[in-house]
Amino acid sequence: MKIKMLAALALAAGNFVALAQTNQPADDWQPAPSNMPGQQYPQVNSEGRVRARLQAPQAQEVQLNISGVKFPMTKDTNGVWLGDSTPQDQGNHYYGLVVDGADVPDPNGAFIFGSGGWHTDVEIPAADQDFYALKNVPHGQLRELLYFGKTSNTTRRCYVYTPPDYDKKPGKRFPVLYLLHGYNENETGWGHQGRAGLIMDNLIAEGKAKPFIIVMENSAINLPPGFVPHGPPPAGGPPRGGRRGGFDFSPFEHALLEDVIPYIDANFRTLADQPHRALAGLSMGGMQTRTIAPAHLDTFSHIGIFSGGSIATNEIKDLNKFKQKVKVVFVSYGSRESGAAGKADVAALKAAGINSVFYESPDTAHEWLTWRRSLHEFAPLLFQKK
Repeated sequence: MKIKMLAALALAAGNFVALAQTNQPADDWQPAPSNMPGQQYPQVNSEGRVRARLQAPQAQEVQLNISGVKFPMTKDTNGVWLGDSTPQDQGNHYYGLVVDGADVPDPNGAFIFGSGGWHTDVEIPAADQDFYALKNVPHGQLRELLYFGKTSNTTRRCYVYTPPDYDKKPGKRFPVLYLLHGYNENETGWGHQGRAGLIMDNLIAEGKAKPFIIVMENSAINLPPGFVPHGPPPAGGPPRGGRRGGFDFSPFEHALLEDVIPYIDANFRTLADQPHRALAGLSMGGMQTRTIAPAHLDTFSHIGIFSGGSIATNEIKDLNKFKQKVKVVFVSYGSRESGAAGKADVAALKAAGINSVFYESPDTAHEWLTWRRSLHEFAPLLFQKK
């Protein structure tokens, strides 16, 4: 019995050593493509792990923090801390360091706003990254604009993508996509971590999408107390101040219709009519889209909902009008999200005669690679003759 126990323990120890060796990171580390110029860390490997480095001789504990999950780092005799994460999904991630309990950014990476604050950006190369890669093709412009919003009584900021030939063809007018961000994000998200401009540049260069303007505003709007809506509620639309999923979308609804769209139409060469205007968004922005667009069928003709719910046929008040006015309804989710209901709703819309598309991003969850892919699939459907 004793010999059998020793043999079993030896076998278990051998399996443990083999497992430990199997779990060793692949030694093919490369600087992350999102690093500041010339910086070697953070690094990523072929497994999608992230390796961070920090020189902090006086620190007692340092951790690598990726999307709220912390990984230990160890200090060498020179006071340099090094640590690895577990394999992460491909694409963009918010990360930072925790030094003696304090969350700090990594000075080696670029700063971006997301998930409610400023974080360091780390990009894990994706197998299909070519569609949002920087290529030698004609490029549009991502313009930062300041304007006064009457509904909020504040100076507001938005970003506008204009396609490559916008300035080359001064007599040409363009359709517009109003593209919304998610909860705890802002108007910088789609242009920076979303790579919206590069996605459009590449699609246009390949002849897969028509050139159009993209407007990215801050849809997290809280109006001052005592705000009175301008005009009555839209016919068949949601009540003013109505909530969806705990969010009050009516302030942004007013800003979008009364400030943003009029400003864009007055200052850019737009095709300022319903057939040439689209509304889409991710997560909370998708929820806003599914609330606002069906209530304003005379304003929007193309609807995109990325990881933000879907539109069920029993939610459409006038199915005939919806079918007549809406050119496409696009719904997408990551394969690791709960998209079954959205897929079923799209099938029901198709059965009702409404042009609808469901897209599932492979091997992603509620994250930017899902939404980059969603925009890449959605954009070619916009403003087509059929």
